[in-house]
Amino acid sequence: MVPTEATVSVNGVNLYTRSIGTGHEVVVLHGGPGAHHDYLLPQYDALATGRRLRYYDQRGGGRSRTDREVSVGWQAHVADLEALLDVWEIQSATLLGYSWGGLLAMLFAVEHRERVARLGLVSPAPATAAERRRFEQRFAARMKDPAIQQRREQLQRSGLRERDPDAYRRRLFELSVAGYFADMDQARDLTPFRVTERTQRAVWESLGEYNLHDRLRTLSVPALVAHGRHDPIPLSASERTAELLHAPLHIFEHSGHVPHVEEHARFVEVLNNFLPRR
Repeated sequence: MVPTEATVSVNGVNLYTRSIGTGHEVVVLHGGPGAHHDYLLPQYDALATGRRLRYYDQRGGGRSRTDREVSVGWQAHVADLEALLDVWEIQSATLLGYSWGGLLAMLFAVEHRERVARLGLVSPAPATAAERRRFEQRFAARMKDPAIQQRREQLQRSGLRERDPDAYRRRLFELSVAGYFADMDQARDLTPFRVTERTQRAVWESLGEYNLHDRLRTLSVPALVAHGRHDPIPLSASERTAELLHAPLHIFEHSGHVPHVEEHARFVEVLNNFLPRR
């Protein structure tokens, strides 16, 4: 399958988009905020059989850069998604959200429930600010793991930075995300990405002391929640989200935050069983 790329202008910004496959439309929302969709690849493309996957880089990240004066708060992201659905002529969307993209899917659903047919939430960011703070504390503690610190020190002493700068940057990236994995060695299989700090900060600031629980309870839409047993995001957060949505919770026993890398075969199986095909 050959992907199609395009730049789409909505709400005064230019968004980079990529689609692959044919069949039932599935809109994929990447994490971050402020990242880009590339780090879901190539693994997510395995879901394109019998489906058309619609990816885009959200405003303020990746190839959807914005000027500093342009708003990148959560309301703007929700508005962009609605505008893209109009461009793609999708009246009722199947949304597949990963990490922050899962929270974006939830925000969109409670604001525009008539535009959502199905919600797939993979390693979703917590639906409350309190649970998000718990995640931040857990992730910070993981990154202080002596094994990670030891590898950092070994890398600095290795001379790799001078011998092979590209390989050095790759190892440095792997260590920067090691705390997300059940087995840090699997970080080598994650496509490297960058986060635009301004966008990330602006999104969380715009959400403030958010709590979506009461609004999620009112939704009536087929949904699925998937969560890694070793994810620094507390399992209790996804358990509560699944409960409110009356959705099954699939736990990936050998994964942290990145089941599409850590348990790819089961990830594909679980999502194939949930997402409609042509």
